Amino acid sequence: MRRGRSVSHATRVRQEIQRFLAIEPVQVAELELDDGGALRPGPGSPPVTHGEVFLLVRRGGRPVATLLGRVPEGADPRAVLTALARRHVSAEPETVPTGVTVPFTSVVIATRERADQLAHALDSMLAQDHPDFEIVVVDNAPVTDATRVLVERKYAERVRYVTEPVPGLAVAHNTGLAAARGDVVAFTDDDVVADPRWLTELTAPFAADPGLGCTTGLILPARLRTPAQVLLESHGGFAKGFTPRTYDPAGPPADEPLFPFTAGRFGSGANMAFRTGALRAVGGFDPATGAGTLARGGDDLYGFVRVLAQGHRLHYTPRALVWHHHRETWQDLETQAYGYGAGLTAYLTAILVNRPALLPAFLARLPRGLAHARTLTAVRDAKGSKDTEGAAGTDGTEGTEGTEGTEGTEGTEGTESVPGGHDDRGHPWPRRLSRLQRKGMAYGPIGYLRARRALRAASRVSVTSGVSGASGASGGVR
Repeated sequence: MRRGRSVSHATRVRQEIQRFLAIEPVQVAELELDDGGALRPGPGSPPVTHGEVFLLVRRGGRPVATLLGRVPEGADPRAVLTALARRHVSAEPETVPTGVTVPFTSVVIATRERADQLAHALDSMLAQDHPDFEIVVVDNAPVTDATRVLVERKYAERVRYVTEPVPGLAVAHNTGLAAARGDVVAFTDDDVVADPRWLTELTAPFAADPGLGCTTGLILPARLRTPAQVLLESHGGFAKGFTPRTYDPAGPPADEPLFPFTAGRFGSGANMAFRTGALRAVGGFDPATGAGTLARGGDDLYGFVRVLAQGHRLHYTPRALVWHHHRETWQDLETQAYGYGAGLTAYLTAILVNRPALLPAFLARLPRGLAHARTLTAVRDAKGSKDTEGAAGTDGTEGTEGTEGTEGTEGTEGTESVPGGHDDRGHPWPRRLSRLQRKGMAYGPIGYLRARRALRAASRVSVTSGVSGASGASGGVR
């Protein structure tokens, strides 16, 4: 029996590998529907040709839908994709508001030894149409001077350079928060290219709603060149759809029984902004969370929940777009799956350690939340997706299902998978990645506690050696 099971497992592994390697690249492009069908390749992509195309559709410059279409060989890509968009996207023109008020904003980008990618991100920041903002680059635990040299030689007049010797994304973000001069502080990553209206769209809601504490925006793939990139995006990637939504702790959403603890639903750290005073009032991000720590992640989710727990609202807007460079290899996906699982339970542990008063609320919501998760799993199984093993969601929740606003993803002829479709998983999610995510979830609380101890030890060393600096702005471990 044991040998039979072993052979069966080996066969499944080979099949998963074969399916993964058979995934073909997809072109990325964007189409402006209100401008006669102006077609442009995605950031860093070559001009569109025949084959499959992941298409962002805009109206009046605003993102409104994603589609997956196929351009036949010899056909005009612009004509084919314009016809596809007109079939699946509303004919109503997008309303473009005028006279939008935006607050003075600080953009914080934490980076570590990725000067080439950072340059693309900074170029896109300097092309923003926001009238009043600053950029702060936080060089986290640098090994070389490549980032400092890049900023000083190419961007010194527009970008402030800050170092943070203690490794960890949350620590780096807290350093940026301490340095920020803006009324709003926006965070993004060094591996994104921001749409020119990104910062305006992300920060305008703060002027319209005094009770708003946080905003998040749309994240789409910059490239889909490798099987890993296509697989991730076909299971939702980082996108949260095209329907704006406001989360209010005074009126918890009925479809989120674990609210506000399902923080992965709200957005991701590559595209988020906070009212500076609100984020500082809760102590910023927990420095024992995030990439670069033993906790592996969860820093952004921690920030969302802490701000919501203080009574502030959170607003998701698909108009604030960044293009994200997804990881490229199978090994990257394994690391990502484990890290997301660890980050989920690490941030929950951090919340309950730092705010034990929230424990009764969490326990009260848990039974209904688990029942909701079982219902969603049953629906998935009924759709014939059982081989995905529930495909735990890449946003740290129980899956990417239920993401609203992915209009236009259905009906794209001749395709089996829809990157960006978020609930049409044509490429089965490998069992190994699901197992790694569950292992990460089991490790998360341990990793968080180890990260706290490591941070305390680093603080003691810094005090003993007389080292002071930006790491002192990390808010400490409470």
